[in-house]
Amino acid sequence: MTAPLTGAVAGTRPLVRLVLRRDRLRLPLWLGGITAVTWASANAVVGFYGTPEKQAGYAATVEDSAVSRLMGGVPRDVDTIGGIISFEVTSVAAVAVALMVTFLVVRHTRAEEESGRAELVRSTVVGRHAALVATLVVSLAASIVLGVLLAAVLVTADVTLGAAVRFGAGMAGAGVVFTGIAGVAAQVAGSARHALGWGVTAVLALFLVRGYGALDETWWTWASPFGWQDELRPFGDDARWWPLGLSVTAAAVALALACWLASHRDFGQGLVAERPGPEHAGAWLGTPAGLALRQQRGLVAGWGVGLLVLAVVFGAVSREVRTMIESNPEVAQMILAGIDDVVVGYLAYVVNFLGVTVSAYAVVSALRLRHEESSGQAVNVLATAVSRTRWALGGIAVTCGSTLGVLALTGLGVGVTHRWVGAEDSTVSGVGELLLAAVATAPAVLLLASVVFLLHGWAPRWVHLSWLPVAWALVQAYLGDLLDLPGWARGLSPFHHLPVMPAEDFRWAPAAALLTLAVVLTALGVVGLRRRDLD
Repeated sequence: MTAPLTGAVAGTRPLVRLVLRRDRLRLPLWLGGITAVTWASANAVVGFYGTPEKQAGYAATVEDSAVSRLMGGVPRDVDTIGGIISFEVTSVAAVAVALMVTFLVVRHTRAEEESGRAELVRSTVVGRHAALVATLVVSLAASIVLGVLLAAVLVTADVTLGAAVRFGAGMAGAGVVFTGIAGVAAQVAGSARHALGWGVTAVLALFLVRGYGALDETWWTWASPFGWQDELRPFGDDARWWPLGLSVTAAAVALALACWLASHRDFGQGLVAERPGPEHAGAWLGTPAGLALRQQRGLVAGWGVGLLVLAVVFGAVSREVRTMIESNPEVAQMILAGIDDVVVGYLAYVVNFLGVTVSAYAVVSALRLRHEESSGQAVNVLATAVSRTRWALGGIAVTCGSTLGVLALTGLGVGVTHRWVGAEDSTVSGVGELLLAAVATAPAVLLLASVVFLLHGWAPRWVHLSWLPVAWALVQAYLGDLLDLPGWARGLSPFHHLPVMPAEDFRWAPAAALLTLAVVLTALGVVGLRRRDLD
């Protein structure tokens, strides 16, 4: 029988069980989703690049491609099936792991403090650091479990056991590092919203640092945990374990720093204080839409800037895409989807991919209504002369309007850089064409957001299931051809029903059908909100 923990960590064990209970749905979805996508991608690569000739063609394509290096890191051993699997899977899986632990840590630390639940827990016999340590323990355990699952998945794809274990260890290492980073952000930021924003920004910034270093294989790759993962070289003859020590050391330092910072801040407050607002609110803050926009302005700005940078990168490489794709028929088959013009097909693929990515923003924005309700802030608004319908419509209007704005921003980013680097080689040369193509994905994006409103109205405790359609849309857009998905499976994504712009002309019928369905689901959600009790 183990002795009970005492002092600052007293009560950690029951809090670990509490965290696991509260995340009994979210955590398996994260772990299962990342594992399933990795399994599908690995087996698809085996089927797609099963011959030495195809592997050599893949290597020739990615080794000289700036965008491949930026997104996938240094291409090592990509003339082997294991190296191709690593190059195709690592970046997506590593970013997903980093986001998983970031959301988990912030949700069970600062978000709990803001909701008031952490204060109730601390009124019992628990130590000062018990909640933080319990959260970090669960996050570290989830990272290790995911590493084991991913290693097992690669073994099923005929990868050697040693290479699979090194790959899984690298993924677990990324998880433990970003657990520490998220823990530090949770202590420093002035609110849970800012802590989450800082954590996600750190993930994206360190990903770009790795990509920048991979362009010329400079020391910058060593400045990022994603680079340490690459340096394990799990599928090469020069595979090594010592870079994993960097992840363990960095995680230990970050975790110790998080606990030390927790001892030097006030409960419910970050080390960086929130900036006080103006003495008097403007008239627009007196409306539900104005208040929702004020609350989401940081969210809109963060997603807008991040997706604009991504769009600029995609547009900037459109000039080299003809050489890159024409030298690899397999990549052409996956990206062009039967479109004859290589550059136009690439731009259509990019616009669709960015549209699916924007749908993730739309879901995050739509979930703000649920957050306002569960945190008790909605009650304060509804205690005035504001009705539930008006309050909900204010948030819905902000989600829809900002989604259109972010879509337009991505279209401008791709269009301007495509024109700047040399659009004369393409039949698509105008910025307006790509702007319209991006905005034309709005019906599908808004339909995915409407699922949030529907679940919030009728089944608020299950509202996070609205991420499943987004995840499937991403799989269909990113891996649909690689996995050779059947037509009915592709049709589950609303993006599949829209014209492939700018390769095709806009069609009103599918857009109107998707918009109508989005309006119906949203209206049903508002009706459900009016009929049920608030949390």
